[in-house]
Amino acid sequence: MTKRTFQPETRGNINRRRLLAGGGALAGGLALAAPAVAQERFEWNLVTSWPKDAPGPGTTARRIAERITLMSGGRLTVKLFAAGEVVPAFEVFDAVSRGTAQMGHTASFFWSGKFKAATFFTAVPFGLTPDGHQAWIYHGGGQALWDELYASAGVKPFLAGNSGMQMGGWCKREIRQLEDLKGLKYRIPGLGGEVMRRLGVTAVSLPPGEILPALQSGAIDGAEFLGPWSDIALGLNKAAPYYYWPGFHEPNGSAESLVNATAYAALPDDLKEITAAACEAENARGLAEADWQNAQSLIDIEAKHGVKLRRFGDDILAAAGKAAEEVLAELGAGDALAGRIHASYLAARAASLGWAKVARHAVLDAELRFVRS
Repeated sequence: MTKRTFQPETRGNINRRRLLAGGGALAGGLALAAPAVAQERFEWNLVTSWPKDAPGPGTTARRIAERITLMSGGRLTVKLFAAGEVVPAFEVFDAVSRGTAQMGHTASFFWSGKFKAATFFTAVPFGLTPDGHQAWIYHGGGQALWDELYASAGVKPFLAGNSGMQMGGWCKREIRQLEDLKGLKYRIPGLGGEVMRRLGVTAVSLPPGEILPALQSGAIDGAEFLGPWSDIALGLNKAAPYYYWPGFHEPNGSAESLVNATAYAALPDDLKEITAAACEAENARGLAEADWQNAQSLIDIEAKHGVKLRRFGDDILAAAGKAAEEVLAELGAGDALAGRIHASYLAARAASLGWAKVARHAVLDAELRFVRS
């Protein structure tokens, strides 16, 4: 049908016949614009690795579900389930891969048993900080490698929230030197766990909801989770008084949204874009929230909660740094894809450190030395 273009009348009265003809064409155009059938609706289940509304990742998952549902006008309704409500915390990936759930919210280092290089997409010891990690994913080729890693399982990953730089964790007894780590039973997943093993620690992997009971029962001697905000909310300070920094094992805290590839492909393009946009929006908001809340929580953590803040000694940091490079090198030699991910990550880290040295780190160092008391 030839598209009719209406020009404004420039002379005298509008011709009645032309007005009627134009009105008929306009009415017909409006009729053609109306959809012939109702738009298809989709219902997704989103399973998570977190306790319900756990500060940080739990609230991030909730906001993603709500945002997708709202932005789509209800055409894509996402129902949220906490860890254990449909599947256990460590079965989220399998649930999404099988299609038991269309979507998941979790952290990639939980899947290092399936994909050795998965942990690169959450955190690497002495690795990228949140801004550098996002730069790598969005602009440095990280997303394409991540997609390739999960493709065989039929899963599409998105960055979706960030708990920021982490603390080193909680201990029941004080760690004064490297020797004090020997035999320590410590909850720490991912590559950080492997680094700690090489320092003599018995590394344990536990879902977040099981950390406090394990500390209270004596099953573990210490644990790391996230930062002050989330850790205090879990009550970890009630079972272990010593709180260590820096969190060299996880300088970044990227969460991931996993989407079943078949379910995603079935969406029309606008709903695909809404899903991606909701994850990207929450990635920014979650990091800002974590940075703010952690800063507020740290202000009175000693006076209000009786926490004893301690710094890991230089001997521990030096040994951990050496072990981290060994672990990364071994991981990169595991298979061809892991090697490409490793090389890409190291290149991103080198570039990020080079820029940070003359920019972010330099400014922060100047503030700490010359501005703040």
